[in-house]
Amino acid sequence: MFDTDMVNNKDFSKLEQGLGYTFKDKDLLKLALTHSSYSNELKLNKYGNYERLEFLGDAVLELTTSWFFYTEYPQKNEGELTRMRSSMVCEMALAYCARLIELQNFIYLGKGEEATGGRDRDSIVSDVFEAVIGAIYLDGGFDEANKFVKKHVLTDMENKQLFYDAKTILQEYVQKNDQKLCYELMSESGPDHDKTFEVAAFINDKEYSRGTGKSKKAAEQQAAYAVLMDLKKDGKVK
Repeated sequence: MFDTDMVNNKDFSKLEQGLGYTFKDKDLLKLALTHSSYSNELKLNKYGNYERLEFLGDAVLELTTSWFFYTEYPQKNEGELTRMRSSMVCEMALAYCARLIELQNFIYLGKGEEATGGRDRDSIVSDVFEAVIGAIYLDGGFDEANKFVKKHVLTDMENKQLFYDAKTILQEYVQKNDQKLCYELMSESGPDHDKTFEVAAFINDKEYSRGTGKSKKAAEQQAAYAVLMDLKKDGKVK
């Protein structure tokens, strides 16, 4: 169960430890964590949420990752660089990065958004992650924001790229081996506003793995990734 006291107090030391950055202006960090549902409940001004910081953070993230891939992979063409960058900054990848530092536990949400599962929603968690990047940029400058992105986003790239492309890579693998791939919804649970889906991946009518997610697409991605991890262990995919 989420402890609302963690958000309501102003001690962000645990979060800052996870971020690897200490804010000089704590209000910037708090703003980066504030969802519009919370600011609306408290009748704050229309800029009293993370949306403007997210806009800035998105631009900083694009520049830092673009510069990284441009300098680290001089032999890659524009299309390849774009694909690599996309795999690292897509919604699911950023939400994954955010959860590694438990960022979702510190988001200020309105009661309604909290009740409908907003804290577990990739779209919100990834948006807050980008807002934090924007806040770090304003508080500490580009070098600090760049350092944060390198530490928390541009790591474990091989597995993140594999996860991003899991369904495509698996489809290419089964076609190359004259096999048939399909996904089947095995179960769904939870209320309509906060469902969890479980999907199984079948190759030639044999179940190989299962994945869960807040959407069928996310569950399929998880299932495909699990199959690829097994194939990778066996040396069948690189």
